[in-house]
Amino acid sequence: MVLIKDGKRLDGRDFDELRDVKMEVSVLERAVGSAYMEWGKNKVMAAVYGPRELHPKFLQDPTKALLRCTYNLAPFSVEERKRPGPDRRSVEISKVTTEALSSVVMLEKFPNTVIDVFIEILQADAGTRCVGLTAASLALADAGIPMRDLVAACSAGKIQGEIVVDLMKEEDNYGECDLPLAIIPRKGEVVLLQMDGKLTKDEFKKAYELAFKGAMKVYEMQKNTLLGSMKRFVGEGGNDDGN
Repeated sequence: MVLIKDGKRLDGRDFDELRDVKMEVSVLERAVGSAYMEWGKNKVMAAVYGPRELHPKFLQDPTKALLRCTYNLAPFSVEERKRPGPDRRSVEISKVTTEALSSVVMLEKFPNTVIDVFIEILQADAGTRCVGLTAASLALADAGIPMRDLVAACSAGKIQGEIVVDLMKEEDNYGECDLPLAIIPRKGEVVLLQMDGKLTKDEFKKAYELAFKGAMKVYEMQKNTLLGSMKRFVGEGGNDDGN
């Protein structure tokens, strides 16, 4: 399949250009914190519940909270209907997401409790682990859970011999490599790095740099989304007081 034509990708993007990204927080009334994201054709919802007492009690840790992330690909999110319930892929993504977010959430502030994060992929178009992780980080911040920083994610990969950022579905399916990356931006620390495919040392370096720069762009979007939400909240509070 032809993925690059006249120096452009199938959707008209340059090699270093992200898909369109939309972020919104506080979208679910009954969750402590929530976020909705559209990234390309991906549509993802994340919700946070807790901290709350952990049961059964033998799972409790007197030194910190337990963070549980559950990633789920909805049956209707892909073209060929997926069987409901967890599979090996969703279990693996849930695990790496939990590990990435555990590096920034101040779990020590909530001993003997659990913080549950649910990530629901409503529509999938490649890169869902990056979108889900980014949305989950936003939802935790929206919940007011103390965090050392946000986690931002982006992928890069190789298609038709070219290194590009943020693969869409056709590029993911027919490309030669996919490299998802997640970082703690302030520290420049990598908390998720996986690779599906093969790259030379130079290609890996270029893909890593593209993904890192992409994640930093996503981080700026996250901050702007949270800042906009705070301004709206303060504005609404001011109106209630008659100011």
